[in-house]
Amino acid sequence: MPIHSLDRAGTAIAYRRSPGLGPGLVFLTGFRSDMGGGKAVALEGWARERGRACVRFDYHAHGASGGDWAQGSIGRWRDDALAVLDRVTEGPQILVGSSMGGWIALLLALARPERVAGLVGIAPAPDFTERLIRPRLGPAEWRALETDGQFIAPSAYDPAGYPITRHLLEEARDHLVLAPGSSPLPIRCPVRLLHGQCDPDIPWQTSLDLAGALQSQDVRVTLVKDGDHRLSRDADLALMLRLVDELAVA
Repeated sequence: MPIHSLDRAGTAIAYRRSPGLGPGLVFLTGFRSDMGGGKAVALEGWARERGRACVRFDYHAHGASGGDWAQGSIGRWRDDALAVLDRVTEGPQILVGSSMGGWIALLLALARPERVAGLVGIAPAPDFTERLIRPRLGPAEWRALETDGQFIAPSAYDPAGYPITRHLLEEARDHLVLAPGSSPLPIRCPVRLLHGQCDPDIPWQTSLDLAGALQSQDVRVTLVKDGDHRLSRDADLALMLRLVDELAVA
């Protein structure tokens, strides 16, 4: 499947698209992940076997896309996803978001409710900058943010760690969806949430919080007792695809 690109505010956003029937599928990757990951590839393979349209892509400064990481933010990545939805897909779409991609999927559903037929969140991480990163910052990280504009967070997925910028943390506050006291999220499409109870990065209770915040009455949370954050084992992928299939035939 060839890689294509679209121009988004001067940045080339890379994507792969397989044609087919609707509702189509759009995979939204996690923070520092790319469209070559196991879940994205499995989703596309499943879609192609069934003749269903599918798109996977990389945000600004992720994977095969261009861009400067220092300029990356939740709003920018949301707008990348909107550009893909508006310019690459047609008709209703089922959004499949992994980790941060779950947050981006929620923002798309809020911005384009008429285009979103369903939403699947895999270890969804809405508001992770506010709920998880900020409370864990120590004096050294705050000093680095003030002096260098970023700090390097250790990661089990990258020995070099992840750069966390002040711009990311500050801009993300404009896109919070689970802030205390906020109104229910006006998302009314069917939603399926999948979360591992051994997830060391995003607590599984996040999916319960999200389910409670949605206006949709067609919401189901599936917990995998021994599941980690990636949920990329064969059994996990099969479960993800069953949830997608459930929404695709609804």
